[in-house]
Amino acid sequence: MELTNYNGALQNAIGSGFNAKSTTKDVINGIDLFGKIAIVTGGDGGLGMEITRTLTSAGATVIIPARDPEKAKQNLAGIANVEVEQMNLSEPATIVSFAEKFNASGRPLHLLINNAGIMWTPLQRDARGYESQFATNHLGHFQLTANLWDALKKANGARVVNVSSSAHHTSPIHFDDVNYNHKEYDKFEAYGQSKTANVLFTVELDKRAQPFGVRSYAIHPGLIMATNLSRSLTFEDYVAIGAVHPDGTPNVEAQEAMKKIEKTVEEGAATTVWAATNPKLQNIGGVYLQDVEVADYAAGDNVAESPAGAGGVASFAVEPVAAAKLWTLSEELTGTKFEVK
Repeated sequence: MELTNYNGALQNAIGSGFNAKSTTKDVINGIDLFGKIAIVTGGDGGLGMEITRTLTSAGATVIIPARDPEKAKQNLAGIANVEVEQMNLSEPATIVSFAEKFNASGRPLHLLINNAGIMWTPLQRDARGYESQFATNHLGHFQLTANLWDALKKANGARVVNVSSSAHHTSPIHFDDVNYNHKEYDKFEAYGQSKTANVLFTVELDKRAQPFGVRSYAIHPGLIMATNLSRSLTFEDYVAIGAVHPDGTPNVEAQEAMKKIEKTVEEGAATTVWAATNPKLQNIGGVYLQDVEVADYAAGDNVAESPAGAGGVASFAVEPVAAAKLWTLSEELTGTKFEVK
């Protein structure tokens, strides 16, 4: 019998044996990935590079699609079993080319980790006119996954991991204007919408793909200050999120609170690696994970003003009508028919 995570039906802790301070080294211990093929978007920097390093240490071959392959190769120097190819999530033609080249190799794809993303950027649009955070964080990964479907199916037990965020609590999908063509742009809301899309895609993909042995997971890595995702923030933005006071003095209370939940890169990447490799998740999918465990279901339709302290998965991120509607919209916007068969 197939089980879905519609309305958070499967959002119950499973006793992972790990916690918020567990590292990639902890979760990969005893896992054998020899002969496995993985693709990690954004795998040449930040959390992605730690994920790449961890998977290769267990024997996997990891392929990194990168906007700048030469720079990626420099970043990954010294890590064995890595291949680098050109791809840009905001340029659909490069996604198709990357997938075609991989598919032509005839290899199965055991792990697809949709990790790359942008955060809190000023209003920017891709060549199609789509808002950049939604286009990069969701649509690009939707199209990539669709184009790699046959390779995932061929693996006989593949997993797709979509890196989301607790920021999904700040916005559902605005189906009436996902690209901010009419409503006023809000960079925080737009990022939250893209992260909700990651979860809804996970839920719907797992429902459709589990008959073919493909399972999907969405994860919240936690607060990791060591990454460079917040590089687009202005002083006014830091005031808005409460990091500093309007006079420029630090918000000591907020900073102390962040220190208590801040993670290292090794801790932040642990949930993704666990989702991709742990046998305890073999018969469950479509779930939202955090702190190396299946997260709680946050009942109610409340939209958080800030992701700080927002735990579990928001109800609107696992709602079945929204999940199916987003799938159809994503096909339309990408011009990609994702037939799971």
